[in-house]
Amino acid sequence: MADGVERPASFGSVLAVPEFRAIWLAELQSVFGDQLARVALSVLVYDRTGSAAWPALTYALTYLPDLIGGPLLSGLADRFPRKAVMVNADAGRAVLVGLMAIPGLPLWLLATLLVLTQLLNAPFTAAQAAIMPSVLSGDKYVAGQSIRQMTGQTGQLAGFALGGAVIAAIGPGKGLAVDAVTFAVSALVIRFGVRSRPAAGANADGTKVSLFSGLVAGARTIWSDSRLRSLVMLAWLAGFVIVPEGLAVPYAAEIGGTAATAGLLLAAHPAGIVVGVFLFGRLVAPGTRQRLIGVLAVLAIVPLVGYALRPGLLPAIGLLLASGACAAYQVTAAATFMRLVPDAERGQAFGLAGSGLIAAQGVGLVVGGLLAAVLRSPALTVAVVAAVGVLVALPVAAAWRRARRTFPLLPL
Repeated sequence: MADGVERPASFGSVLAVPEFRAIWLAELQSVFGDQLARVALSVLVYDRTGSAAWPALTYALTYLPDLIGGPLLSGLADRFPRKAVMVNADAGRAVLVGLMAIPGLPLWLLATLLVLTQLLNAPFTAAQAAIMPSVLSGDKYVAGQSIRQMTGQTGQLAGFALGGAVIAAIGPGKGLAVDAVTFAVSALVIRFGVRSRPAAGANADGTKVSLFSGLVAGARTIWSDSRLRSLVMLAWLAGFVIVPEGLAVPYAAEIGGTAATAGLLLAAHPAGIVVGVFLFGRLVAPGTRQRLIGVLAVLAIVPLVGYALRPGLLPAIGLLLASGACAAYQVTAAATFMRLVPDAERGQAFGLAGSGLIAAQGVGLVVGGLLAAVLRSPALTVAVVAAVGVLVALPVAAAWRRARRTFPLLPL
């Protein structure tokens, strides 16, 4: 059916696929556990040290290992059966987080266990992303990614919103134990709910591709295809969009708000993403979604220029909601990227692109913080970064438009 006529796949048809239900349910319950663990770790470290700096460093440790694990360990999702990679990674994380729940562990050992736990995140997420195109076909794949994005964002919001109350009630040690249980449950659900498939990546003689060879091949695949290069750059524009998140607390103070004000600002962008993903997935035809990726990437940054007017709470929430809704392009961009990458390299390519995304977001947060110290205004900082972001996004969107017209795209 032609792009402009094809109807989007329904969420019901996606949830009717047993393998997807297993992957989705395993992910859904573990998302809340992960957010609960982040709160638990912050509370535990603060109680032990009395320092505000150490909890911030501990929180950073839940993200930084992905920068290393992404490029180096994601290739495991191509060298070994992807179901086995997911199950073993979850089982390993269940054990490591369970050890973290033991009372009285030295902080250095706690940090070591945390880094090891996060390193296992890279092969798991790469295997999960790489197996999805085999589980769902056509536009069901994009609809499935939309479901995962919406529930993931909702789960994170719920985890942060309820995490403090739950940890206050049961204590940080038990909170970590709950997270360990969610990993174990996820491993069991995937073990019995997902079909086994052979490893996708192999040399011509049937031997496994080395991690280094897979890394080089993945990088070459992305760099040599203008469609993939453009999609990666469009995803990395998130480094501009994340700046208001890093400055939510000082911006709340700048407009005379409180910690509750900052909480509302932090929740606005994820809420906009949930709404945008739902509407974009339900109302826009598959082919049109691909054509709109570049436009929406630019529009995801444009509303943030409005911070130059130093808007109050409600107008700022409106700007963040609009930005989040347009950021729904990331789902279609990611789905298109994964469908274009050869199956044998999907895990490695996902790891490279994902690590770059984390790095871009990290750079955005650092630059935003340093610039705010110079300009002495979080509002002006967000506006300046956004203005630069628009200037960067325009040629990237144009590159995607050229690549889409030059080379055919796979139907989604």
